[in-house]
Amino acid sequence: MDVFSTHGVCSRQIQIDVENKIIKKVKFIGGCSGNTQGVAALVEGMTVEDAVKKLKGIKCGGKSTSCPDQLAIALEQYL
Repeated sequence: MDVFSTHGVCSRQIQIDVENKIIKKVKFIGGCSGNTQGVAALVEGMTVEDAVKKLKGIKCGGKSTSCPDQLAIALEQYL
């Protein structure tokens, strides 16, 4: 499992397990528990490319990023 440190959001870290470009497991450390658990559950089983396309650029309130956007940034490292 790889660990990504987030920037500009409430979650501090994202733990990601990717196998053959398929997302196997995602766990957010910190952040809004219900939202981060929901995002994690939705992307499990998706390809990295599909998840990035859906999540990249999502903003949270007045912030320039969000937990889903941070996940997309982390996943881009696999591409």
